[in-house]
Amino acid sequence: MPPRYWLMKSEPETYSIDDLKNEPRRIGRWDGVRNYQVRNFLRDTMQDGDHALFYHSGHHPGVAGIMRIRGAGYPDPTAFDPQHEGYDPNSNPAAPRWYAIDVRYQRKLQRFIPLAALRAEPQLNGLQILRRGNRLSITPLSETEWLAILRLEGRVERG
Repeated sequence: MPPRYWLMKSEPETYSIDDLKNEPRRIGRWDGVRNYQVRNFLRDTMQDGDHALFYHSGHHPGVAGIMRIRGAGYPDPTAFDPQHEGYDPNSNPAAPRWYAIDVRYQRKLQRFIPLAALRAEPQLNGLQILRRGNRLSITPLSETEWLAILRLEGRVERG
């Protein structure tokens, strides 16, 4: 199966591309997601080796780096931790409600690609994060969208 492409958003104050780079072995856990559609991506669709763009949301939104999906989704341990802000008292380890996935740092982009640059690129008109009201923290990308975003950086990478 050909690689899949994803855009994964995080507030850089919470978890940034630099935080991922500084993780042991440059592998971090993408957790704390509390949206059923995104949970389904984590649980059912994302696969080891898929490509992902690390998107910084917040005050200065844009694409900051590239990572790879490591392994399959697994029950999100933060859902079972009463000390964690993502704790869900209704989540049961025997039938987990929420999932996490591991990601591996690939590289920081040579040039941060701001949201305005994504909006200005005609090939990205259908990009899900550009749709009004989109609140999903993880969205799928087509290969065409992946390549168009990387062209904005000034270089192209294929899966």
